Amino acid sequence: MKKILYLISLSMVLVNGCAPQQEKEFHPQWVKNAVMYEVNVRQITPEGTFAAFEQMLPQLHELGIDVLWFMPIHPIGVTGRKGVLGSYYSIKDYKAVNQEFGTLEDFRKVVDKAHQLGMRVIMDWVAAHTARDAVWLEHEDWHVRRPDGEPEFLYDWSDVARLNYGSKDMREAMLDAMLFWIEDADVDGFRCDMADLTPIDFWEHAAPALRKAKEDVFLLAESENPINTKEAFHAYYGWRLHHTLNDVAQAKKDADSIRHTLAQMVEEFGPNAIPLLFTSNHDENSWNGTEFERMGQATWQMAALTFALPGIPLVYTGQEVGNVKQLAFFEKDNLQPENAETFTRFYKQLIQFKHQSPALEVPPYGGVVKEAALDGSCNVFAFTREAQGNSILALFNFTDQLQTVRLTDGAGTGTFADWKGEEILQADEQTLWELEPYGFRLFTKTK
Repeated sequence: MKKILYLISLSMVLVNGCAPQQEKEFHPQWVKNAVMYEVNVRQITPEGTFAAFEQMLPQLHELGIDVLWFMPIHPIGVTGRKGVLGSYYSIKDYKAVNQEFGTLEDFRKVVDKAHQLGMRVIMDWVAAHTARDAVWLEHEDWHVRRPDGEPEFLYDWSDVARLNYGSKDMREAMLDAMLFWIEDADVDGFRCDMADLTPIDFWEHAAPALRKAKEDVFLLAESENPINTKEAFHAYYGWRLHHTLNDVAQAKKDADSIRHTLAQMVEEFGPNAIPLLFTSNHDENSWNGTEFERMGQATWQMAALTFALPGIPLVYTGQEVGNVKQLAFFEKDNLQPENAETFTRFYKQLIQFKHQSPALEVPPYGGVVKEAALDGSCNVFAFTREAQGNSILALFNFTDQLQTVRLTDGAGTGTFADWKGEEILQADEQTLWELEPYGFRLFTKTK
């Protein structure tokens, strides 16, 4: 009965309630089938510089990456600094570059080379706070002050100073700094850090100005508040789904939790907002461990799931080479790849499958998730997505046991080509679909 209720819920929310609305262009065309790569400049190469990273661009292009997201590249404050090198998110000067990484000209070269290869570049933007010795502290009312006059900070972030959005001049300076990077370095958008700590009316004011400077600018909010994607942002963070995937991989929850979370996401955000989907990022890796530590045997299937569901899949620094190291956040560190060729091939094949599948485009352009009815374990999640004449069938086994299921509603009837281009399968409603422990299967329906 529980399974039936979830099927009803998903059918109502994901199919009937969210049919694609393609009469209006909601998002920049270049994000429709994009795969994003998060660049941790400090750790991605032994040198930790823009110049060294520039040499990696051809291989990331070969991998199929469409969008490069750079963690903050600004100078880092010294006052209250954490560790030797400090946090990327302690911003001293919004219009300058951290000398640890190189020069502004070095960054421009990276952006230009990425553009030549057909990739886009977005910057991490920290709008809620600066460093405690930021250049903006010369303005008395640009920061929230304590009774003793010292700048206020949140949580245990003792290396930052909270900005005062009651100051009109500060707001104008913030927008001016964002425009600087579009106009001077030709960046294509921003991932806005802790977006909920900045008033929504600032983002709603800034977004049109940014789009006037670059029509197809892309804005991603580190937030799960639906208010952000009503007017200002195209995309939001899928934190809730990410934590659910961790819990399922650790057998703390079952597949119903994934069904429930997906239904909630669509119900809250509607048919047009794009979730960023990931198995790791800089926060998860540094503070909660690698995907291998958190997801174990399920690591491969969870990565595949982020490519099969509606949204933008994210590959974090080193995931494409199987980095097994929890990277230091405030110090220089180095990747520790294991089975690099295997992981590079895995991600390259996933990216190719996504790029070749219009059904896997972001909302509202791709297909909605329609769960397939089946005989078998309710911890097998099978679904289709269809759009633009393309149909995808996906099956995931969220258990540590071999599972065999039969699809009973026609979703598994026809001719199917697997995602690696290695298998052609003729199937009907009597076909038994076998899934390895924590296994998955992805197919394109060809007939």
